[in-house]
Amino acid sequence: MIKVGFQMDPLDNIDPRLDTSFRLAEEAELRGYSVFHYLPNNLTFNKTRIIANGHFVKLNRKQNPSFTILKNKTIDIGHDLDILWLRQDPPFNMDYLSSTYLLDFVGNETLIVNNPFWVRNFPEKLLVLNYPQLMPATIITSRIEVIQEFREKYGDIILKPLYGNGGAGVFKINYNDKNFVALFELFQMNSTEPLIAQEFLPEVINGDKRIILLDGEILGAINRIPQKGEIRSNMHVGGKAVATELSIDEIKICEQIGSNLKEHGQIFVGIDVIGGKLTEINVTSPTGLQELEKFENKNLASKVWDKLISKI
Repeated sequence: MIKVGFQMDPLDNIDPRLDTSFRLAEEAELRGYSVFHYLPNNLTFNKTRIIANGHFVKLNRKQNPSFTILKNKTIDIGHDLDILWLRQDPPFNMDYLSSTYLLDFVGNETLIVNNPFWVRNFPEKLLVLNYPQLMPATIITSRIEVIQEFREKYGDIILKPLYGNGGAGVFKINYNDKNFVALFELFQMNSTEPLIAQEFLPEVINGDKRIILLDGEILGAINRIPQKGEIRSNMHVGGKAVATELSIDEIKICEQIGSNLKEHGQIFVGIDVIGGKLTEINVTSPTGLQELEKFENKNLASKVWDKLISKI
């Protein structure tokens, strides 16, 4: 029997109707695989072995809670699992980094999705910097005067924390916004990490496309429309997913970055495109699979598992 693991957040915190990790685990069960779940802080290094304390589970999206614990167990990841999904949500902080360092010791007997070495070295808002020709004007800095200069050049800008996720802490700063300095000070009080500033793309009103790449190839795409009065389209903050098709330029973006992701073990990736500009490459815990399956009326989770099984 194939044994798969999910290093992720607590199961009772997720929405089984929307959560990508739940859908992947559910499909694994339908295939007869056993599913093991554990929290990141239950990961242990012990005499070169990477140990996880968690539980085997049975899932049922029609029940509440949507899971049943079958057996509590402490496992050796490199010995007891065939495939491990690294799926806890950011923030991308030292806790997150530490788990990727520990998982580096698992070795090659267990396929880890996505490869933790390159998850660590490919933070989503930094990986995209390798493709300046595809992205909007962007700076990363801790200096307010640098952001001021950028704002004077581009007018309205987007300001967000470098290692945030799900739309948290994302602000549109208008050219004449008098709250800018106070907002910058608030960021500095809450974190020492740099900020990322990008030129504002007004096309976001028409949506922010989430394109899912499977081993460097396009699996599909959805368009996320922000709520009225919002500039954030993330589904975590109320963005509405709608069906979409990709333009020739968007397909070309995927072709330009796909092989690099594949070569570095980034098998399941979500990229964000606004107005034909690449804004993020999400390798930690990309979402959107269930919405994509609904619009395409296809079992795309099964296609994901076919790819993974071909690699073990």
